[in-house]
Formats: sequence, structure tokens, C-alpha cells
Amino acid sequence: MATEIIKVPELGDAGDVEVIEIPVSVGQEVAENDSLLVLESDKAAMEIPAPMAGVIKSIAVNLGDQVTTGAEILTLETVESPAAEPVDEPAAEEESAPAQPEPAAGAERPEIEPPAEQTVDEPLQDGAAAASEVIEIAIPDLGTDDEVDVIEIHVKAGDTIAVDDPLLTLESDKAAMEVPSPHAGVVESLLVEIGAQVKTGAAILRLRVERAEEVTEPALSGVAAASAPEPKEAEPAAPTAPPTATASPAQADAAGADPGANVYAGPAVRKLARELGVDLTLIKGSGARGRIVKEDVHEFVKSSIGRPAAGVAPSAVPDVDFSRFGEVEQVPRSKLEKVTAANMHRSWLAVPHVAQFEEADVTELEEFRAGLKAEAESRGVKLTPLPFLLKACAQTLREFPQFNVSIHSSGEYVIRKKYVHIGVAVATEAGLVVPVMRDVDRKNIWQLAEEVAEASVKARDRKLTPEDMQGACFTISSLGAIGGTGFVPIVNAPEVAILGVARTAVKPVWRGGEFVPRMMLPLTLTYDHKAVNGVDGGRFAAYLAALLGDIRRLLL
Repeated sequence: MATEIIKVPELGDAGDVEVIEIPVSVGQEVAENDSLLVLESDKAAMEIPAPMAGVIKSIAVNLGDQVTTGAEILTLETVESPAAEPVDEPAAEEESAPAQPEPAAGAERPEIEPPAEQTVDEPLQDGAAAASEVIEIAIPDLGTDDEVDVIEIHVKAGDTIAVDDPLLTLESDKAAMEVPSPHAGVVESLLVEIGAQVKTGAAILRLRVERAEEVTEPALSGVAAASAPEPKEAEPAAPTAPPTATASPAQADAAGADPGANVYAGPAVRKLARELGVDLTLIKGSGARGRIVKEDVHEFVKSSIGRPAAGVAPSAVPDVDFSRFGEVEQVPRSKLEKVTAANMHRSWLAVPHVAQFEEADVTELEEFRAGLKAEAESRGVKLTPLPFLLKACAQTLREFPQFNVSIHSSGEYVIRKKYVHIGVAVATEAGLVVPVMRDVDRKNIWQLAEEVAEASVKARDRKLTPEDMQGACFTISSLGAIGGTGFVPIVNAPEVAILGVARTAVKPVWRGGEFVPRMMLPLTLTYDHKAVNGVDGGRFAAYLAALLGDIRRLLL
């Protein structure tokens, strides 16, 4: 028997996190990648998987404890295989023998290898160099604890794959993403099928790999293994929770509002409540110490469905049997389409929209852009009007910071952002996605042109990650390539404004006592009237039009 001390893996900048669930108990047998406990930071909940199979000997944390990277979670007793040590390999036996009594962290890596050798092919005569084993490949960290759909599987049993070959495609509520293989090897079996719902840490498939790969990159559990060689001084991190116990509530208060400050609920529950429009102060928590859990929110919503709500009109349109009128077909909607529709509906109901219409004279801008065509080709970049729009919007947001805010759910204050990240709506076959261009105010036109082109390709190839579509302060939706004289886009809450761009048209404009042909770009600024008043909306649109009319102003 070998004893392993399992610790909290690297958490990045999460700091202290709270233990909100312990799915295992002392004496329980666990397999590799089984969930050991669930941690909750100020941004998300995350499961900690078992880096190896074994039996739980002791648990060092309790529900509600505050832990950090390197803190001891539990003690796991692994089973060594007597058949895994061939008699004709004394060198390997000598190397592992002194490692067992040695308590140092450096001895932990040799202890991991013996159980894995149970899967070594016995007929091989070349020792460890030619040995192989079957490992499980798991879903990497998705940045969320939500389940995602498996929409494509790119491999089958018997396929030989290389590192970074795509294994399958997942679809979240924001985008589709491919999961690459962290190892080269042969697919033994698939553990998921199309349509399955999975989450971070879920096993995807079994892969036969060369045994040498285990030392360099033990799949998803490598994060925990990497933290194992930490000095023993890191182990008392779990008992240090009391001094840092105030950190998590402070962070929760920053994300969860003054009136709800006395509500005991984590960030994930608060986010769910905001999405469902539920007031947490009305819910009695069923968790430890009165903590509100997700089940409490769902039960509250269920119990509220039957109660009449004053002033709320029926939201559902009655279904019609259209087959009475002719042939029909039911076409399932993708998860991305359904979530986009739900988000737009929620924004339309929650945001009092006001639209400000404006036209920008872009005659000189278009002449300038045409003059840069040769240079753009030499740079390998297609220079569209969008980089100029991004740059002009960034400067306008700096001039009118009241547009670069989000309203807190309490309504008591707004969060003013010191950065300028702008989303660009991109239509794909799978649905509408909005990749985010970051720090637009700090980049030049060529840099923005390259980023826009790269984001468009990633969007259409379904390569965007959730991080690529988060953090926008403002959104641009352009239908200029399609046509139309104008449209009113829906604000993408929690942003407070969005710019709709239609097709440029040559119009007669009265200038200097005569009509002259000018290229006019129709703009629609839609904004949240809770955050922005009409005067500021008009000034924003006029300032933006002036910048586009004379791009030299971008230098001022």
C-alpha cells in the first residue's frame, strides 16, 4: 500500500476558495478522475478530480472551509500491483524501494507509477521503453461548472491520434469548442456519445499510450500531480482557513449587492438567481448554516409558477397545428440558438431601449481606406470599415464614460469600467456569436484589422473559447455587407449600449450652397435608458459621427 496526500491544485488568481461539497467519505473507493470535492471561488464552482484510484483514508477539510493552492484535501491509499514489478528489471525495483519509506514530496512521483503498470502489455520484452498503458482522457477546465453538449466526435475506437488532434466538439451556451488530445496514442474506447452532456473532468475516452508519457503529462489530473512535489510546509494550509475566512465573503459582497449582503449564497447561485429574476432575500436556504443552494432557487421558481403575477402578460404564444395547412418539418434548434434567443428576450424585457439615429459622412474615410489597399495587401490584411468603427467607438466611450458601465442588480450603483473592450457580432452557421476585441483604445488600425480577421475566422470555424467572448463593454453589430437602411439592435446586457451599422449609400448633401454627393453611413445607437439619458445618447451619436467624418480627430 502507498499513501498519497492529495492537495488543492493550482487555482490561478482565485486566492482563497470555499469547500461547498464533499462527495466522498472515509473508506470509500474512488477511481481516477472521480470527484473528490467541489470548491467555489468568487467567479465559479469547480470540481477537484482524483489524480489516481485508491481508498480514502482521511479527509482534512470540512464543508465551509476556506482553502488555497497546495492545501491538503485528503489522504488516499493506492494499491500496488505485485505483478507490475517484473523480476528481470532490478533497476526499477531498486529505484522504487527506497521511495516508499521516504516521506519527502519528491518520492510521490515514483509511487504513482506502480498502479499504472497494471495495464502494461505483458508480452512486450523491451521493458518500460516499449510498455504501454490505457489512460482516460477527460474534459479540460471549461471555466464553468455548467454542463455542455457533445455535438461532434472526431475519432473512433482503433484510431491512431497525435497530440492536439481534435477528439470531439462541445457546445456551451456561448460557443462551440474543440477538445484536443493531450497525448498521442490509439483510441481504445469512447466513453461519450453525440448528444451527451458533460462537464469539466468528465471522462471522454480511453487511450493507449506509451508509458513514458505518464511522467510528462498525466492528462487532466496532472494539475493535481504538479502540486504534489510542493514542500511539506504547504500542507498546513488547510488549518489556516480562519484568518482568511473573511476573504470569500468580501469577494461575494463585491459581486453580490448591498441589499443581498446578508444572504448566504455563493456566486454561482447568485448568478442563477439573476438569470431567473429571483430575489434571494425571499428564499430560505436548505444548505449548511442556512446557505442557499441551486436547488432552493429552482424550488422557489417552481412554487412561484402557479402564483399570478400582477401586471405580467402571458408570455407564451399558443402552439398551432400547422400540419393542417400543409407539409411541415420539425427542425431542432442548437443550444447556441436557444441560449441566444433567451438572452435577447431577457434583455428586451429588462432593458428600456431607446434608439438614437445618426448618419456619418464617411466620404473621406472611404477615400483614405481605398488609398491603403496596396499596403493592406502587402500586410496580408483586408482593411474593412470595421477597424475604423472600433477605433472611433473606443474614443467615444472614453469621451462619454457613462456608456462604459454596467448597472448592479441592486440598482444602487453602476460599475464603471476603466478598460475598453468591444464586442463584434459575427453571424455563423451555428448562430450569432460576439468575439471581443480587447483594449481597443490602445491599438492601431492595422492591429485591429488583424484581430477582426482572426476572430471572424475562429468564429466561423467554431474555434472561439468562452474567454474570447467575455468582458465586452460595448457591442457593434454591422449589417452593412447585407443591406438595409437601418435597424435597431437589442442591447446585450449587462452592457448598456450597442451600435447598429447599416449599408453605406451615396446621398445628396447640402454643402456650400449646393447639393453634393456624399457617402453616408447610417448608424443606430441603442442604449439602456436606466443608465443613459437621452441628451447623452444624442451627444454620443453626434460625437461618433464627427469622428468618422474626419478621422484626423482620432489623433486628438
